[in-house]
Amino acid sequence: MSEPPLRATIVPVTPLQQNCTLLWCTRTMRGAFVDPGGDLPKLRAAMAQAGVTIEKILLTHGHIDHCGSAGILAEELGVPIEGPHEDDRFWIARLEDNGRNYGVTGKPFEPDRWLADGDTVTVGELSFAVHHCPGHTPGHVVFHHPESKLALVGDVLFQGSVGRTDFPRGDHSDLIASITQKLWPMGGDTRFVPGHGAMSTFARERASNPFVADAVLASS
Repeated sequence: MSEPPLRATIVPVTPLQQNCTLLWCTRTMRGAFVDPGGDLPKLRAAMAQAGVTIEKILLTHGHIDHCGSAGILAEELGVPIEGPHEDDRFWIARLEDNGRNYGVTGKPFEPDRWLADGDTVTVGELSFAVHHCPGHTPGHVVFHHPESKLALVGDVLFQGSVGRTDFPRGDHSDLIASITQKLWPMGGDTRFVPGHGAMSTFARERASNPFVADAVLASS
């Protein structure tokens, strides 16, 4: 069987057990960390085990468990940071304070590239579509690799749940719109990596998620 173009491994980090994803292009063995929130020794070990050369860091949003250590790791590896959308700038500015509250290392940084809806990011020879999906945070983005039917959705959607919207500038109606208008069109057979917990598919969530299943939204 031929090697798939994209491979990924999930490394839960921080006391909040956030899913940091190490993904890589199998042709070039060049990779990226998506949401390296902390526990850098774990991430270095995963990188070494996979034999991957990290070329960038990708971020879905500005919360401490997703990007607290992004600036530290980027500096250490000499790689750029891409994402999130600039509307999360205020979250990144607060990383140090938020880190103290959660017992997580947080260091503010300036991404090398803010992302917008319709942008593309590359990892090796792979190309990911960027979708701006506000609601959990105003600047949240999602990365989609259509060829692999894989999406990295951060804290927009979970298996059996959805992202919280009670944080500053969170918005529940925006979140529901992001899920139904940006995620569902990717196709029911698309698997997704959420920011916490187990992977799922969009079809499964449309059938059974108590917040956004088709039947739930139709009756609301």
